[in-house]
Amino acid sequence: MVIDFHVHAFNPKVAEKAVEKLQACSGITPFTRGTAEETIQRFDEWGVDKGVLLSVATKPTQQRVINDWCAQQDGGRFISFGGIHPDAEDYEQEIAHIKELGLHGIKLHPDYQGFMIDDERMDKIYDAIERADLPVIFHSGYDCVSPDLIHSTPERALNMIKKHPKLKVILAHLGANMMWEQVRDVLAGVDGEVYFDTAFTSMCPDELMQAIVEKHGADRILFASDCPWDSSYLIKEKILRLNISEDNKDKILGGNAERLLSLK
Repeated sequence: MVIDFHVHAFNPKVAEKAVEKLQACSGITPFTRGTAEETIQRFDEWGVDKGVLLSVATKPTQQRVINDWCAQQDGGRFISFGGIHPDAEDYEQEIAHIKELGLHGIKLHPDYQGFMIDDERMDKIYDAIERADLPVIFHSGYDCVSPDLIHSTPERALNMIKKHPKLKVILAHLGANMMWEQVRDVLAGVDGEVYFDTAFTSMCPDELMQAIVEKHGADRILFASDCPWDSSYLIKEKILRLNISEDNKDKILGGNAERLLSLK
């Protein structure tokens, strides 16, 4: 099964506005207009069986609405994660609600939500996620919304991982977007249940991706695109070019996700 571990779709009430805003920030022409239906059409074109649907609560008041909508999308072609906001006083209750809904993990975005990944104030939240036995996926590295301040550098991510060695962590964008040399030198190979997804890595040189995969281990790499901002097809072709075994390619393209999310 081919599983894209990092896709975005939005409630149809806000999809067009959300995509327009992000397009203006990034300067990138999206592959969809942000709807679930169009995303599934792209899955069919690109040879993707399922996608992990990720949404970000940019305000505490958005948590419940986003999580309930994500739960409605779960099943079929989507494997939905929930979201919490670090400033929400009821984050523990919302984590419990995410579990009750049967969502498969939690998405946090340090840049959109205004926290450093290794900030001490986040420790209690990470502990609560760990107690819930849910994986947490972070945006990591550069983001156009905060171009002058990177909230999750490889060094900061490493600090957080060392403080929370039992937390199931996924660092998007191959460890840190546009910071792949630092990922290779500082972060790749770290102990623990720490995964890198391949979202938005079309610009990562093949030889650098190869080095990161070799150092971190193919068992902890997750195929991902960041659709609508990158193409599952292009990223999949990049993975197929890696000088690794066919078995390891299969793990990256879906086997690792099935194991991490207990889908088998």
